[in-house]
Amino acid sequence: MKRFFRDLLRSAVVQRALGVLAAEYLRLVWLTNRFSYQPSDVYDMVEPMMPAIFVFWHGQHFMTPFIKIKDSYRAKVLISRHRDGEFNAIAAERLGIGTIRGSGDHGGAFHRKGGIGAFKEMARALDDGCNVATTADVPKRARVAGLGPIMLARETGRPVIPFAMVTSRFIRLKNWDSTTINLPFGRGAVVGIEPVYVPPDADAATMEKLRQHVENLLNESTRRAYAAVGRSEAALG
Repeated sequence: MKRFFRDLLRSAVVQRALGVLAAEYLRLVWLTNRFSYQPSDVYDMVEPMMPAIFVFWHGQHFMTPFIKIKDSYRAKVLISRHRDGEFNAIAAERLGIGTIRGSGDHGGAFHRKGGIGAFKEMARALDDGCNVATTADVPKRARVAGLGPIMLARETGRPVIPFAMVTSRFIRLKNWDSTTINLPFGRGAVVGIEPVYVPPDADAATMEKLRQHVENLLNESTRRAYAAVGRSEAALG
């Protein structure tokens, strides 16, 4: 019976239904939360840098499709090829975000789960003028930034833009990434601090220094975002 329900949940029909429901629920959350931006002119600052590599923490990803506030902003997001990621891909595409299927950083082991192909597809997307978005965490190691975005920035010359997008009302799950389910009828905040550029000749030491810098920026962006909506203690979760 357990296997039956697992297979049912992973069926194409159910995955599509879940994806559509998730997208429309997130649209409701977006429309019923009053969002502020730090800095207030963040889009004026970021537009000249596009296409860029947008990164955020795993578990805080549900609202991120809504940073695309103009139809002229083209964007693709990296989503796992695992069957459990299927409804996430369907939801993203329904919200106007293209998808790239594959894995992120496994400690530099991009050969796993289609990582090489995904990396090349992200590079092609950036070269074609399309923004790319991805979680920064090493899988199963929450709040530890991987080298993947840094490697992509070195390869393409495009900046990494770490940001946090939160709401004042949410449910936090007790899983590896403390997944945050955003709730409607509250306040929201989007916070970015600075872009990170990676020299094309960056060596291992420079890459590690920039990886740590991205991690620090994400933590600080998250802290500021929760403070902006009056939930500063949430950043410690």
